[in-house]
Amino acid sequence: MNEPGKTEVAEFWRWQEYHRIMPNKKWTSKDLITAGVDVGSVGPKAAIMINGEAYSWGITRTGSNSPESATKALNYALEDTKIKASDIKYIVGTGYGRVNVPMANKAITEIACHAKGANYIWGPRVRTVLDVGGQDIKAIRIDETGRVVSFLMNGKCAAGTCRGMEGFAVLLRRPIGQIGEISFKVEKEPEPVSCTCVAFAKTEAMGLLRKGWSKEKVLAAYTRAMAVRMANLINRVGLEKELVVTGGQSKNIGIVSRIETILGVKCLPMPQWREGGLDPMIAGALGAASLAKALYDKSQRA
Repeated sequence: MNEPGKTEVAEFWRWQEYHRIMPNKKWTSKDLITAGVDVGSVGPKAAIMINGEAYSWGITRTGSNSPESATKALNYALEDTKIKASDIKYIVGTGYGRVNVPMANKAITEIACHAKGANYIWGPRVRTVLDVGGQDIKAIRIDETGRVVSFLMNGKCAAGTCRGMEGFAVLLRRPIGQIGEISFKVEKEPEPVSCTCVAFAKTEAMGLLRKGWSKEKVLAAYTRAMAVRMANLINRVGLEKELVVTGGQSKNIGIVSRIETILGVKCLPMPQWREGGLDPMIAGALGAASLAKALYDKSQRA
C-alpha cells in the first residue's frame, strides 16, 4: 500500500509498508544520485538522495532472504521516480543484513547510519539518539555533524524491541501501530511487567490477563517496562540534549512519552511524516544514502 497511516488489522504484528516521493523535487541526469539500503530484521528500508537531499524511500517487510529483501526495498524506493538502479552512483548497505546487500558499494554499521540519519532529519542540534531496531536497542551520542561519539546497545534479548512488540500485538490482538495510544487508556499507571525476556514478559502478560487485567492495562505495564529499559540505556551512555528516537518505536507514543517522563526531558518534535515529512523509521537508510554521497565525492577527489 502507498498510503501511510493504515493498519492491517487482520495481521496485528505487521508494521506499515509504504512508499513516498518527496513533493516538488525534480532530478536530471546531471544530478548525483545515491542510495542507502537498511536491511533490518523486521523490515528493509531504502532511501534515495539527489545531491544529498532526500528524494524517495520505501519501507517493506523482511523476507527469509536478505539479498532479495534488499533488492525489493530498493526497487520500492525507485518506484514511480523514473530513476533506474544504473543511475545510482553509490549505494551503502546497513542494518542487520548489511553484508547481504548485493548492490552495495560499501557496508556501514547501523549505528553510524542512524547517527547520520538523525542528524539529517532533525539537524545539528541532536546529541543523543535512541534507535530501537527489530532485535536490539542502541543509545548513541553524536556530535553536530552526526558523527558517533559513543554508544551502548543491548544485544542479548529482543524484549523492548520491535520483535518484542510484535509478540504483544499478536497476544493482545491489537494493531501494532495503535499500541502506544491504547496503552494510555488506563486510570492509573500500573507497575511494569518483567522485561528481561520476551518469552517471560509474554508469560507474565498472559497471567495478568487471566487475573482480570484489561488489555489496555497490560499494554501500559509492558510499554512502561520497555521505556524504563530504554531510559536506563540512555543514562548509561550519558544523556545529552537534544534527544530523538529512530526506528519503528519512534512512532509508539506510549514508549516515547514514558521515556520523556522517566528522563525528565522532551524529545525533539516528531516530523510530520504522514503529511509529507521525513520518517524517523528510515533514519538508517537516509544516513546510509548521505554517507554514500560523501564516499562518492571522496572517490572523485582521489
